Amino acid sequence: MMVVDDSVVIRGLISRWIASEPDMVVAVSLRTGLDAVNQIERVNPDVAVLDIEMPELDGISALPLLLAKKRNLIIIMASTLTRRNAEISFKALSLGASDYIPKPESTREPAAAETFRHDLIQKIRYLGAKVRRNVPASPSPSLAPVLDRAREPVSRPAPAPVANPQLLRRAFSSHAPRALVIGSSTGGPQALMTLVGEIGAVVDRFPVLITQHMPPTFTTILAEHLARTSRRPVHEAIDGEIVKPGQIYLAPGGRHMRVVRQGTDAVIALDDGPPVNFCKPAVDPLFSSAIDVWQGGVLAVVLTGMGSDGMRGGKEIVAAGGSVIAQDEATSVVWGMPGAAANAGICAAVLPLGQIAPKLVRLFSGDRS
Repeated sequence: MMVVDDSVVIRGLISRWIASEPDMVVAVSLRTGLDAVNQIERVNPDVAVLDIEMPELDGISALPLLLAKKRNLIIIMASTLTRRNAEISFKALSLGASDYIPKPESTREPAAAETFRHDLIQKIRYLGAKVRRNVPASPSPSLAPVLDRAREPVSRPAPAPVANPQLLRRAFSSHAPRALVIGSSTGGPQALMTLVGEIGAVVDRFPVLITQHMPPTFTTILAEHLARTSRRPVHEAIDGEIVKPGQIYLAPGGRHMRVVRQGTDAVIALDDGPPVNFCKPAVDPLFSSAIDVWQGGVLAVVLTGMGSDGMRGGKEIVAAGGSVIAQDEATSVVWGMPGAAANAGICAAVLPLGQIAPKLVRLFSGDRS
């Protein structure tokens, strides 16, 4: 494990947290990106936590140099919650970073520091485990706002997906789908960019709602990127607005997004309640609430991500007569959320990322197979 941050306080804090975990070791703690580039071959870490703003060589400049020296290095970008840093974090994902984590404004606030610690340790553990299993991480499609780039074939072929015969598949619902709800976490921005660019036929006729585990400011940037890729209106959902076809609604960072029925309309309901599954926004509140509005007409997709968020809400969707699709393990950055759904036996299909959009278009066009 390599920790790279110009703040001695942050370096010390992260190093102590990691040292307290029985399955993690800090190999080196460094002040600048230049130090990291110079020492990467000697230290040979599995994971690096890389600050964005550093002297001599900042994180976004050091990122490609580190990956050039160690191609399978897991890099987690760390930054404060500013629009500039959110943009840089998205750029880092397109350059090969595995994930990002927002740093709290002050580590003196116990709740903020504990959330940062929990999220960081989980990301290191999940992403580091993938390296130790020698499973190559799926290459990330570009997050650049150029439509054609978002649809370019990846240069490194992903491993051929292999269906697990042990996973129980359900038949797709006999109800015609009336709304699409999507949940994602680690690796989600890249997956969403791929997915929304190919489901225009669904968006034009049906409402699409997305919860991505992501902090404030970051969701603003994600909505802008998704709008450019999909060529459809995408925005952070607003409390009380009517849900309509032709729009993609993204849960804003730091608030849970639900839908409620008001008369004949489906309406967005945001709340500032406690985290669910350690997340805010969380996927389960969206999935569960969709049943009250569209009953068995809910079609849910669970994309790459840590933990099991979406599985409980997915169970409720299936019980109400709807259907769930999960992303497969081979194309997921982390097969936590989709794996939990698949292993719970609630999925009608477990598909590679590239096959999900065509399947959705067929299902919303009347195919029930």
